[in-house]
Amino acid sequence: QVQLVESGGGLVQAGGSLRLSCAASGIRNAVMGWYRQNPGKQREVVATITSGGNTNYADFVKGRFTISRDNANNRLYLQMNSLKPEDTAVYYCNAQVTYLATRYNYWGQGTQVTVSS
Repeated sequence: QVQLVESGGGLVQAGGSLRLSCAASGIRNAVMGWYRQNPGKQREVVATITSGGNTNYADFVKGRFTISRDNANNRLYLQMNSLKPEDTAVYYCNAQVTYLATRYNYWGQGTQVTVSS
């Protein structure tokens, strides 16, 4: 029932920008976020946003990335500026809800972001 579909990844030169999008269905008013992962590394949080628009950013993207959401259209976005080669990763859309005192996490399939030197 819950589906998260990312898009917008691609190849960009260092210093460039990309905007990732996540189309959500079957879920509303969840805490949502973007995570990233490369082989051999743990999946790490990039940014999160509540249904009310409160945001939290990882230190390594603060000042460069902006997370936002369009609740009316059930979309999540990540604007990425001043990209660095170390930003290269698969980026995943995440949604977290609590129902009857149980937390549930949902994930998209991921979209590849590659930043060249």
